[in-house]
Amino acid sequence: MKTNKSFSKRLKQTKNGKLLARKPGKNHFNAKESRSSQLAGKQMNVFVIKNKPLGRFLPF
Repeated sequence: MKTNKSFSKRLKQTKNGKLLARKPGKNHFNAKESRSSQLAGKQMNVFVIKNKPLGRFLPF
């Protein structure tokens, strides 16, 4: 089965094997948000993925 490349580009794997992903909904329309809310959107989330789809979505 092929790896879903568009999905795998959105994830980053840490040294210990955790997956990090950006928070959703922070691409545009952020001017009205408070500054703390804007900066909170820059942080990465720990992304949990089950073992079954792991090989499909990740090449590593």
